[in-house]
Amino acid sequence: MESGNTSSDFILLGLLGHSRAQQFLFGMVLTIAFMALVGNALMILLIQWDLRLHTPMYFLLSQLSLMDAMLVSTTVPKMAADYLTGIKSISLAGCGLQIFFLLTLGGGECFLLAAMAYDRYVAVCHPLRYPMLMSWPLCLRMTMGSWFLGAADGLMQAVVALSFPFCSRREIDHFFCEAPTLLCLACADTSVFEDVMYICCVLMLLVPFCLILTSYSLILAAVLHMRSTEARKKAFSTCSSHVAVVGLFYGAAIFIYMRPKSYRSAHHDKVVSAFYSILTPMLNPLIYSLRNSEVKGTLRKCVASVWP
Repeated sequence: MESGNTSSDFILLGLLGHSRAQQFLFGMVLTIAFMALVGNALMILLIQWDLRLHTPMYFLLSQLSLMDAMLVSTTVPKMAADYLTGIKSISLAGCGLQIFFLLTLGGGECFLLAAMAYDRYVAVCHPLRYPMLMSWPLCLRMTMGSWFLGAADGLMQAVVALSFPFCSRREIDHFFCEAPTLLCLACADTSVFEDVMYICCVLMLLVPFCLILTSYSLILAAVLHMRSTEARKKAFSTCSSHVAVVGLFYGAAIFIYMRPKSYRSAHHDKVVSAFYSILTPMLNPLIYSLRNSEVKGTLRKCVASVWP
């Protein structure tokens, strides 16, 4: 199948080829993406359905599910259409929109995970002061701040990345437009922008990551001093879910955006990008639902009400 293109379009080489084994992998990718969309949509519906889950903790979790569902929707439909039709071109505007949404959602998730870590810190270390330290106005401000900071970073990087002149060979060795990969096609010096982008990555990744580490270090210290075995077990169960999500997401994001250019590999970038943009959104609702008794209880009640 030939790839269509125009002089101003880019060509996405894709994640997979068309051998029999790669067709199987394509089916797996679509299955994982479908599970991610269903799982995150289910989390949002359960949190909205059960009034007992109308708390700051679960509101932040619903925002995480919303970001994950949008993240999958940004990459997989285009990848699937390209694979099935063979028309792998993407316009300049389409490429810019993918960069914007990916960085908005990825950056927003960084700060949202930091807000969730703070919520757990207050719940474990200062339970009596929780309504004051984690009030609804503060929760809403943190959520809006996460979306705003992510959108500001996405808009800046998308506009600047697309302002460079590009060489005649516009083949992007990826399955979506990602700023570091796109810069490899620029026919101009991009070193200044790469330095700025690196600083943005430090702010968007390492600053929230340090806040998360600080929160969970304080939580760990508090949990180890708990006398009640049941309370210690519950705190570990809740917080270990959050730590698993943070490890999965930040590990992949730091690998993509903070690795030196000389160590970049198109194959590795595609695999890791698929991990954080497709696989992690599927794992997040599984991690939270399987490790959370309240979510499992709400799911059982919901199923019972539909099929008594």
